[in-house]
Amino acid sequence: MELKNFIAHGDIYDIYECDGKSINIYNKPEYKEKCLYAALTHARCETTMVNSFIKTPILHEVSVIDGKWAISFDFIKGKTLQQLMDENPDKMDTYLNQFIDIQTEIHAQYMPLLSKLKDKMARQIKSLAAIDEIKKYELLTRLDSMPKHIKLCHGNFAPKNVIINDEGTYVINWSAARQGNASADVARTYLLFCLNNPDVADVYLDKYCLKSGTSKQYVQAWLPIVAAAQLIKGREEEKDLLMRWIDVVDYS
Repeated sequence: MELKNFIAHGDIYDIYECDGKSINIYNKPEYKEKCLYAALTHARCETTMVNSFIKTPILHEVSVIDGKWAISFDFIKGKTLQQLMDENPDKMDTYLNQFIDIQTEIHAQYMPLLSKLKDKMARQIKSLAAIDEIKKYELLTRLDSMPKHIKLCHGNFAPKNVIINDEGTYVINWSAARQGNASADVARTYLLFCLNNPDVADVYLDKYCLKSGTSKQYVQAWLPIVAAAQLIKGREEEKDLLMRWIDVVDYS
């Protein structure tokens, strides 16, 4: 297969467009497990969302291209919500409301077949080298005390992962999806806004809590945990903010 158009570079895979397909090429041959697990996760989310107003790209195949594992999906044309927000800042309020409605619809789905978000976070915290054992214990204790839910959590829900076109609303990049507590997913989205769109972050959180009837303090209680999970990526430009959040604060 000739990979024609490079789209984006990621930590784990690069994205190309070829003959109407979006191809995720995993960067290292040893990422076989990550590729296969991502394909299974997407397939389960795709099946679950089939009766929702939210559309997901259809997964077509898992293959090996030039010795690297790859997944092919439908290539979805359109503009991301991030692009629309950047191009029309005067409509930010409308776009945020739309964004939150989509996230709420995702959380309305129940996914007992997916891996547990709390288990993933626990593994990430235990593997961190940047914090000491006392801090790890505090974070793991907090994580263990959080209510256990089986709601569908996207795991990387940000405006760049929502595409709008004439056919409807598409949500992409489901590889981090897990079953878990919706407020953990909201805290993760808030973190992504703080890192990429800081002027919008608090507006998003206030709107989400008001529209969903969720306590803001309940979402904030997840912040040290999601910050630790993000720290595992090892991005120096994020470290100072994440380390401040990891200092476990009593939001109650």
